[in-house]
Amino acid sequence: MSRPALVLPIALLCLGICARADVLFYGGDFVPSFWYSDSLPNENDASVHGDPYGSAVYQNVIIPTGQTWNVTGLFSNDIMTLSPTSVYWEIRTGISEGNGGSLIASGSGSDSYHLKGAFDEYTNTASGLNLTLGPGMYWFTVVPEASGQQGRSYNTNTFGVNSVGMQMSDEQYVNSPFFNYDFTNADNISIFPRFSDGVIGTVAPEPSSVIMLGSGLLAVAGVMRQHWLRSR
Repeated sequence: MSRPALVLPIALLCLGICARADVLFYGGDFVPSFWYSDSLPNENDASVHGDPYGSAVYQNVIIPTGQTWNVTGLFSNDIMTLSPTSVYWEIRTGISEGNGGSLIASGSGSDSYHLKGAFDEYTNTASGLNLTLGPGMYWFTVVPEASGQQGRSYNTNTFGVNSVGMQMSDEQYVNSPFFNYDFTNADNISIFPRFSDGVIGTVAPEPSSVIMLGSGLLAVAGVMRQHWLRSR
């Protein structure tokens, strides 16, 4: 057996630990047959404006016990007549009626928006993030920004079709000084306030799993090294 074969355990270890970025949470697809599915404003433009946003909707997501998420992107699906050039995003904890909780992270960046389907539904994405979140419930928003443009944008609501991950019902919020919403529970405004938003990233392996995998691969490497020494 040749010495390069010792590279195999290292490659297997990387496959076990290095995960591909994927959609860790998704609220679900838009249901076009319900006209009120695009009823909540999510925008910062000439029509609805403010600092740092004109109107923002907050979807909750639950990270299960025992998991750590490495978040690389956030996205929102919006029915809009805008061509946004950037997005503003936030992640919070502890939101309740009239209370914005604690701001964990926020920022602005270029918007890689694209048409998702019919009815002028677009996906607005904040990418290039590098955030580590432990178990618990968080709220996040992604607001498309179209400075100086006259138009509108509404975050699409959903029944949860093709959803991914965990969320808590009746715990979505809207915050907008423009419309006099002060972290208002979306249940008081919309009929089906579950938003078509998502989180992109990887799930970090639990330390015990990494230790077990590493121990196993080291044992394999030891056996392969013995075979290599005997074959010399």
